Amino acid sequence: MTRSLARPAGPTPATPWLDARLVAVAGSLCIAFSPIFIALADVSPGTATFFRCALALPLLVPLALLERRRRLRTASVTGNRPWVLFAGGALLGLDMTLWAESVRSVGAGVSTVLVNVQVVILPLLAFLVLGERVRRTFVLAVPVMLAGVALAGGLVGDPDAVTGVAPVRGTVTALVAAAAYAGYLLLVRLGAGPGQRFTPVAIATVGAAASSFVVGTVWQGVDLTPDVRALGWLVTLAVTGQVIGWVLIASALPRLPSSTGASILLLQPVGAVLLGALLLGEVPGVLQLVGCAVVLGAVAVAARARAAPPATVPEPVAAPPR
Repeated sequence: MTRSLARPAGPTPATPWLDARLVAVAGSLCIAFSPIFIALADVSPGTATFFRCALALPLLVPLALLERRRRLRTASVTGNRPWVLFAGGALLGLDMTLWAESVRSVGAGVSTVLVNVQVVILPLLAFLVLGERVRRTFVLAVPVMLAGVALAGGLVGDPDAVTGVAPVRGTVTALVAAAAYAGYLLLVRLGAGPGQRFTPVAIATVGAAASSFVVGTVWQGVDLTPDVRALGWLVTLAVTGQVIGWVLIASALPRLPSSTGASILLLQPVGAVLLGALLLGEVPGVLQLVGCAVVLGAVAVAARARAAPPATVPEPVAAPPR
């Protein structure tokens, strides 16, 4: 799914060894596989989210420690707010748990498109909480996106021509997940130190693991002993989607114009729709495909029209993926 589109703060590599656009494309394609791995694991939403976070931590924590050591050597350490990041991670855990349910209900591809409405919700939260300016182009994109959501989720049109076992429920859980993710991004913006990429992600992932375990336990349960087949897909999800994808994107976005990064990140939902059709046999109806296209177009407009945050507020860092 499309994530934070702002360029992370911090130094830009002087001699990049690979085109940043190729690195960002590779990261986006890794993340596009996330809903496929969730569907193939075939476990409860809480189980999928808890394991993808817990299994990612052994890789994220060393990256965060290396980042801290490097910043200590350059005397550029600026403290973050770990409890704010942890609280944001708790919202992230809710987001990913609800999104995993949406994958089961409305399909891997459509659910990944629907959660991109966070691109609209985040600026609205920033306006209410931080007083950030919202541009007219962004406001005009909102009703277009809502119309696309209605089409993509099967809320209008022929109910027999939609994919997913419970498209309406999947649409609702995807929209609530998008709101939770927007709250996570706002808290990460407030809690992360400038130039940090992996440390906020690692702390937030701890919070996400904790909240997904709590939410999952009371809602459909968390299976701590999934079978070998399911565990294999969860390991693949954690490594490919939760770590590699966003490590690649975090390294590429600082070297790209914001508009280019935003466009490349839209490969995630597009890729999820195509992969869902090819690998899972999920073929959305015609109106759903039209709705997906409308949502993605509105997301692209909203992302480019987003007002810049005040200079006193740290820009959002790259976030854990779908």
